[in-house]
Parts: sequence; structure tokens; C-alpha cells
Amino acid sequence: MRLTRLTLGAAALLALAGCSSGGGTEAVPPTATGSLERLAAEVKCKPNMQTDADEIRQALCRNGDGKFILATFATDRGQREWINDAKDYGGHYLVGRKWVAVGEDGVVKALRGTLGGDLEAGADHHAHKG
Repeated sequence: MRLTRLTLGAAALLALAGCSSGGGTEAVPPTATGSLERLAAEVKCKPNMQTDADEIRQALCRNGDGKFILATFATDRGQREWINDAKDYGGHYLVGRKWVAVGEDGVVKALRGTLGGDLEAGADHHAHKG
């Protein structure tokens, strides 16, 4: 599946980012909407496009908070399939309507202060030690 291949980019970033968790009770703004470029501008990132296809647009971003992947989707279903596949690799996700940001816990929490959205966590690979 094409979206599964794109998930590997997210997995690579997550390998660099590591896995951590934490909680926060900050005020969350309304969830942002718009194109990948508009969302990137909101968080002061110049997107380095990795995928520019009809069903998904995905870019690597960096701002003062750190590195992250920003992706936009043509459909809600495509977004949910991508997130579900990517979560197998662990990591932290900030999810909005037809967009997602993926990165370290602190980075996605900082992005949430600007973009709004919902925090989701991937699989906890620390629990699989044997």
C-alpha cells in the first residue's frame, strides 16, 4: 500500500526522536485548518517536501521547538489509515482535521499551542523489553 511506504518516513523521524511521554493541561487553541504550507507558516517552519501526491502531502519541518513531520491528507480515511500504521512505530502525534504532525513529545505539545488538535501516542516500545 502506498500510504504504508510513506509511514516509513515517519518511522525514521521517530527513531531519531526517541519515545517519551508526559502530560500537560495548557489551554488549547481551536484546531487549525488549511494547506500544508499554511500550517507550516503558522508554526514558523519552511517545509522540506518529501511527498507531494493527491492523497498525501508530507514534509520535514524544523522550528525553534525541534524537528517534526507535517502531513496533510485528501480524506479523513486516508489520514486515519496513515496514523494507525505509523503508530506501530511509537512516537507522538498531533492530529487535526486532515493533517498530522509527528515528532518528540515536547515538540508536538509545543505545536499544539499554536495549531490546536488532539494528542495521540504510538506504541510504547519500552514495555517490550525481554
